[in-house]
Amino acid sequence: MEATIQMPAGRRLALTIVVMVATLLQVLDSTIANVALPHMEAALGAAPDTISWVLTAYIIGAAIATPLTGWIDARIGRRTLMAVAVGGFTITSAVCGVANSLQMMVAARFAQGLFGAFISPLSQSIMLDIYPYRERPKIPIGNVPRRCRSGAWGSWSGRFWARSSEVF
Repeated sequence: MEATIQMPAGRRLALTIVVMVATLLQVLDSTIANVALPHMEAALGAAPDTISWVLTAYIIGAAIATPLTGWIDARIGRRTLMAVAVGGFTITSAVCGVANSLQMMVAARFAQGLFGAFISPLSQSIMLDIYPYRERPKIPIGNVPRRCRSGAWGSWSGRFWARSSEVF
């Protein structure tokens, strides 16, 4: 079974780096707000019970958009959706940086969650598209879960799941 998209190794490596950086930024940005909440509370003049909406808005946006990823991908294409997601995520991150009210921050975080929700599933799909089946154990999406399962469930079950994941 070959890759869906054929490309030279150098271009595949460059695309892998770009996709992984986009995913890394999305994951970091979705969690870093937890650390910044006290600073945001002071800077935005928010009450302790309302500042948590900064986190909640992101989660709600991501919960709405994640199930739609496959459907939108089938309608407009993976490349277009990834470009819109990364562009929208970048713009909404900038809006979060210049937000001067809690309402503006919550709205920007909601939009950030909408755009960010597409990045992780799309990055995994792109990686599976550009790597042939025989090279997939080398890419992070196949290797990391296997290592986690092996360490978490012990040696026997780890060997079982490592072998069974080759089938799936």
